[in-house]
Amino acid sequence: MLNIGDYLEIKEKVDENMLAVTMGSGELEVLATPAVVVLMENAASNLAKKCLDEGFTTVGTMMNIEHISPTPLCAEVRAKAVLTDTNGRVFKFNVEAYDNKGLIAEGNHTRVSVNADRFQKKADEKFNEV
Repeated sequence: MLNIGDYLEIKEKVDENMLAVTMGSGELEVLATPAVVVLMENAASNLAKKCLDEGFTTVGTMMNIEHISPTPLCAEVRAKAVLTDTNGRVFKFNVEAYDNKGLIAEGNHTRVSVNADRFQKKADEKFNEV
């Protein structure tokens, strides 16, 4: 069971695959905003996973962040997700990311629990001809 205020942090070293120039989200060799989002989602997803029944997962439905400071290649980044609300299948989080110099991004994220097999089947059949 999760409680409001529960949190989870993950750490990762910025590598070439996480750079804006590599991801196509910019021209500089700095941590890309999409990579920051992935780190934040990973923290939130792993936190929510702690209270899910077998066969269930969560999917992200909303992410709203402000990326406020650049981070260079090889720096360590820490992403944190804090549970702020839960109602049935819906989980809401405050998310933050830091490098060794301080806050680099912050915002809000929502995830919804789904039956993994049913959700995947729905996606796989989305464009099937009738």
